[in-house]
Amino acid sequence: MAQFFQIHPDNPNARLVRQAATLLREGAVIVYPTDSGYALGCHLEDKDAVTRIRQIRALDEQHHLTLVCRDLSELANYARVDNVQFRLLKNNTPGAYTFILAATKEVPRRLQHPKRSTIGVRIPDHPVALALLQELGEPLLSSTLILPGADFPLADVDEIRAALEQKVDLVIEGGVVGIEPTTVIDLTGASPQLLRAGRGDVTPFGIES
Repeated sequence: MAQFFQIHPDNPNARLVRQAATLLREGAVIVYPTDSGYALGCHLEDKDAVTRIRQIRALDEQHHLTLVCRDLSELANYARVDNVQFRLLKNNTPGAYTFILAATKEVPRRLQHPKRSTIGVRIPDHPVALALLQELGEPLLSSTLILPGADFPLADVDEIRAALEQKVDLVIEGGVVGIEPTTVIDLTGASPQLLRAGRGDVTPFGIES
């Protein structure tokens, strides 16, 4: 049965954040709040936890999981970013975007798109998520909490616990969150391409909404 933490969305409790980070290092799959809804997360290097997330979401190997990073300097360790891409990222992070970028050699092959060698990356704008990333000291591997057959992420914590209490190790309630997933933008081509419309505004990327 999953543990349950209530963490204040504006002033995260440091003790609970440390406990959550410890659980992640020990192989936990967690539910945590972000600026675009609740998400599933696990330690980057934990193959079994990654498999559990894919099973919960019913995702195949073609679907990008997302590296959730603290800041641009951390993101640059895992994604190759040119000057144009860097300016776009700098001007629009943190925020409700997932960016598809070319993966660096630091990213295990099993986490990259099998054909394109790309990775999804994002920097959230939520105090609980950022506090957890800071305590962990490395990115979370993550996926929006959209269950199979659903169109939107789960946002009600009682519903999340009822659906996933036997499938995850920790549920963190972090206040009211939205139900729109991130906007997914592919930055690997000559111009930004919209892959999924979500909470993030596409206008700064020259994409018509």
